[in-house]
Amino acid sequence: MKARLRRSAALLAGSLIPLSLLMGQPANAVSADPMTDAFARAAATYEVPRDLLVTLAFAETHLDGHEGEPSASGGYGVMHLVSNPTAHTLERAAKLTNQPVSALKADDAANITGGAAVLRAYADELGLDAAARKNPAKWYPVVAKYGNAASPDVARLYADTVYDLLAEGVEADTADGESVTVRPQAVEPDRGAYARARDLNTSAAAAAVDYPSAHWVPAHSSNYAVSSRPTSDAIDRIVIHVAQGSYAGTISWFQQGPRPNPTSAHYVIRSSDGDITQMVREKDRAFHAGEYNRRSVGIEHEGYVNNASWFTDTMYRASAALTRNIADRYGIPKDRTHIVGHHQVPGTDHTDPGPYWDWTKYMQYVTGGSGGGNPHTAESVCGSGYKVIDSAALSTAGTVYLLYNSANGYNCVATIKKTSLGTATATSAYLEVQGKTRVTDSGNFAYYAGPVRASAADKCVRWGGKAGSAVYDSPFEHCG
Repeated sequence: MKARLRRSAALLAGSLIPLSLLMGQPANAVSADPMTDAFARAAATYEVPRDLLVTLAFAETHLDGHEGEPSASGGYGVMHLVSNPTAHTLERAAKLTNQPVSALKADDAANITGGAAVLRAYADELGLDAAARKNPAKWYPVVAKYGNAASPDVARLYADTVYDLLAEGVEADTADGESVTVRPQAVEPDRGAYARARDLNTSAAAAAVDYPSAHWVPAHSSNYAVSSRPTSDAIDRIVIHVAQGSYAGTISWFQQGPRPNPTSAHYVIRSSDGDITQMVREKDRAFHAGEYNRRSVGIEHEGYVNNASWFTDTMYRASAALTRNIADRYGIPKDRTHIVGHHQVPGTDHTDPGPYWDWTKYMQYVTGGSGGGNPHTAESVCGSGYKVIDSAALSTAGTVYLLYNSANGYNCVATIKKTSLGTATATSAYLEVQGKTRVTDSGNFAYYAGPVRASAADKCVRWGGKAGSAVYDSPFEHCG
């Protein structure tokens, strides 16, 4: 049965089979954990690693199918099957599974099956044999391709996000209250050709960036208008958006064009750690807010308006620091008249940032209330599951932290600045596992250096960092 299912496009053509029977269940069977079961069945059918399949879906949608409504880039369901002018994974999934597009859009189980089928098709095209398909590390180029990225750099960003989440583990509740989990696991991905792509998680900001801690990934030239603001038009508004999509997906969407409805924003911010990418220079007009395009800077936030899980404290703090920086540079008052949601723009039909956006918290952070100081912490930089086990002050310039994740046996080092925040200054962090080569993240950074991670179970580590002129170097310690 499974051998035939893996060739479903060829063998099931012309006959629609109910998904429940296709997956080997009676049509009237009711599962207590339907999404968990759907991931397991789809993974087994198409020989896709189950945990990787779940993690990719979580990275795309937090396992929320949004009742069949599309993302901003035309993606549907928990697997974000896309139908837009440049990507057609939804239509491909329909051919591979012989399921109607309507079911793939709205039915979670059908959508998960469709996503697994597309991943398997990519794996076949890229030459993954049966042995390789059992190794999650070998799926990296497949995952990168699944993201429909407009450039190798963004494809790497997309795939790295999935593998970082796999290392951290996933604990997600569905809209129906079901808990879906993936245990943390250390996988060293085989990036193949993507190893040569720019790492947008660590690369220093380019000269084009207006905000020092942002990465520079330019939007397609058709998605914005070259201008000379504030000389040509005063900048007196900051518009807060929610992307209706993932971080990498939004960046990729702004890179694609030309298209009938050009779209971009000046900045995009990631939910998990507050990472910031600039895509349009502030002097230029991004196409994001209709009547306010000429007078505003637009900030997109990863996530969906109807799912509060995307709005992390780390995202709020990073976004508020960016907004505060923009407001200070252009003399924009830090109030709700001048810092507005997309829904407040005259003539718009948009609702973002939506009912779950905490304006009270956000404005407190913008105005320097409880949000003063560095918006990043060592835990947010290293990721879920990491706990601080040691630290060392770098005079008054910052602190270097050593963290450990007991679930996967990895250490992590991050240097968090305390002074010159928002200004790129010399900062570094390093981690050396005894008997292995030291790994260092060093450069001119606005808020922190790192994360530097390494597997160190049963090993001694040497760690340290630098902020300004202050340096800390540990001996080999924390053994075992």
